[in-house]
Amino acid sequence: MTRREFLKAAATAALFAPFARFGGRAFASDAGAPAGAAPGAPGAGAALSRRTMAGVSVPLLGYGCMRLPCGADGKVDLAETERLWSRYLEGGGNYFDTAYMYHGGQSERAVGAILSKRPRSSYLLADKMPVWMARTEEGLKRVFDEQLERTKAEYFDFYLMHSLGWGNWGLAQKIHALEFLLERKKEGRIRHLGFSFHDAPEALDPILGAYDWEFAMIQLNYQDWTKYRSKEQYEKLVAKGIDVAVMEPLHGGALARPNPKALGILKKADPEASAASWAFRWVASLPKVSLVNSGMSRLSDLEDNLRTFSPVRELSEAERDTLSAALVAINRDQAVPCTACRYCMPCPVGVRIPEIFDVYNQFKADGDARRFRRRYEAIPADARADKCVRCMRCTEHCPQKIAVPDELAKIAAELAALS
Repeated sequence: MTRREFLKAAATAALFAPFARFGGRAFASDAGAPAGAAPGAPGAGAALSRRTMAGVSVPLLGYGCMRLPCGADGKVDLAETERLWSRYLEGGGNYFDTAYMYHGGQSERAVGAILSKRPRSSYLLADKMPVWMARTEEGLKRVFDEQLERTKAEYFDFYLMHSLGWGNWGLAQKIHALEFLLERKKEGRIRHLGFSFHDAPEALDPILGAYDWEFAMIQLNYQDWTKYRSKEQYEKLVAKGIDVAVMEPLHGGALARPNPKALGILKKADPEASAASWAFRWVASLPKVSLVNSGMSRLSDLEDNLRTFSPVRELSEAERDTLSAALVAINRDQAVPCTACRYCMPCPVGVRIPEIFDVYNQFKADGDARRFRRRYEAIPADARADKCVRCMRCTEHCPQKIAVPDELAKIAAELAALS
């Protein structure tokens, strides 16, 4: 067996082991809303696949509100956002996922400005408590009350303790965050309580032991299945009977625009299918996944996703082989595993970290040095990689555990070598 054949076989085994173990078709009950669906669910004739999370019928495709369309001024374009959300609702979706810091608070305000025009029972809303921003018991109340005010929602259908891991879980315990949220649940301000998670699988254990969580959201995609240890996280949740919601199914958009070699493999297998649809179908093939969030800032992406999920189709054995071959090609050119979540921002000295990583990753994928330099030089000089002062704030907040200052130094050195 050649090295290339070994890598492909290893990738295939790691990527598709869960499907062999569970067996059978994963999508037998996906199409349409089930009888007795919870308020807010589209009618039984809806084509968009739906599953159940915390006992509630939810669309398999959720609308992540972290990457909304913005104008040149950096503010959320409310008119375009409303157009996108209206189309999503028309397509059978009704689950919106926001958070306190998304778009600097503009995401929650967009929910309040747009969705409050509709009956509250017509949509499902998820929001999150960032304990690192609340910091104190008084801060928990301040943040929660502000979220209710911004969203005009009166209550949250789903509420998550945000971005838990060793550090944030320790702080959550110190300020009694779980107790605070359970009180809000008793009051009816929270219908279903869960958490989102960014850390090693071992950090899940004390969290899972603290409460009978109704659902949890983890980073899950075919590239991170073993690399980010998402498989272990998923299996821990499944073993506890906790419904799984998914974030970063496209790894920050990277799997929607893989390198030319990987894209060629996918296009040869299905010329009409987008790279994103392959990634979504892989995630949806996991039988215990209840919801897949996607941040859709363009109508074309939304339409493609609606086609993928209306209803979603199970991957065939041949398609799984194709995807494993594409993964080998993707990993060969992997640069910085940034998902553009922007948790590292704002940088104290103004370095545009996600933008720099995006430009660099594209260069490592296509090898176009001239394009790399042109895109990089479009970043203001005082916001480039060489301006990093290694304050380490970014590394403290990066969910991917990227050594950001080291990567920036590497990029700056590579640029200098190209001169």
